Amino acid sequence: MKIDGKHYRSIELNDNGWSVRIFDQRKLPWELVFVELTERDQAAVAIREMWTRGAPLLAATGAYGLCLALRKDPSDENLKNSYDLLLATRPTAVNLRWALDEVMNAVKTLPREMRAQAAYARTKAICDEDVEINRRIGLNGLPLIREISKQKNGKPVNILTHCNAGWLATVDYGTITSPIYMAHDEGIAVHVWVDETRPRNQGASLTAYELAHHGVPHTVIADNAGGHLMQRRQVDLCIVGTDRVVRNGDVCNKIGTYLKALAAYDNNIPFYVALPYPTIDYTLESGEDIPIEERGAEEVTHIEGQNPTGTVEKVRITQSPAANPAFDITPARYVTGYITERGLLNAIPEPVEVQKRKVS
Repeated sequence: MKIDGKHYRSIELNDNGWSVRIFDQRKLPWELVFVELTERDQAAVAIREMWTRGAPLLAATGAYGLCLALRKDPSDENLKNSYDLLLATRPTAVNLRWALDEVMNAVKTLPREMRAQAAYARTKAICDEDVEINRRIGLNGLPLIREISKQKNGKPVNILTHCNAGWLATVDYGTITSPIYMAHDEGIAVHVWVDETRPRNQGASLTAYELAHHGVPHTVIADNAGGHLMQRRQVDLCIVGTDRVVRNGDVCNKIGTYLKALAAYDNNIPFYVALPYPTIDYTLESGEDIPIEERGAEEVTHIEGQNPTGTVEKVRITQSPAANPAFDITPARYVTGYITERGLLNAIPEPVEVQKRKVS
């Protein structure tokens, strides 16, 4: 997607062909800052401290972290240690484990001198695949918006989002934003209600930033306003992303998603989850099995913003102790459908190997 008319991917190799460029998303929307990753440990910090975030982008960043590790030391010991270190940075998003496994499988049987090159090649393919996946998610979600626009005789389609699953959370396009961008570019009138998404404000800071630069009409709302807007029939469609979906269709996403799903269900508003297939974790049966990351209390007790002089500063908003579960589980019964690169699904399909056994 574009910022001020210039196309970017959220993660790219620098001109030297080996170091990695990412956005420091902590600085957005106030300042556009690029970070160069040259070491594995930098990639780990970038993931853990949320310089970069979003399940597909964590996968790409972790994979490049493994590339940087192997460039420095391609030994078996460093390969395993680097894999374990990067995997431990964010326990909830399954895409990170998937990407690390992909790189690991691509290099583990190779001679040491060939490992770094193979890791970079597989990671580049992962990034290119992510762009195509998200493009196809957009194509498969676009008919939903078209149909609502038709039913409303061309009046704006009001879409509610939660957190950020836009191009800043992926390599390009985004998951929830891909069909929105495509609808807007096609000339369909759309308007997005952007949940601020406390405690880190990814909606207000990132989703709104993206939409503004793409020219999509949008309004930032307090997280708790969504139910009210649904009751007033001011929401036509909810689309959220996810960090993990398990076999029974339960969805793990940013804290507060469950409440939006409940409100949508109560008001008969379609609630869709946009996700790439690597986000499906077939090793877990239900959402109860997903580890929920508990992040630092400071994310709740403090808030960051721009003061009247233009300086960005962090202020404390409470003296009390705080809890900070980062994700919640939306049961599959509240999900209208899943927008994937392979089509619009009513339920999560069985793993390919199970389907093959049934056919045979």
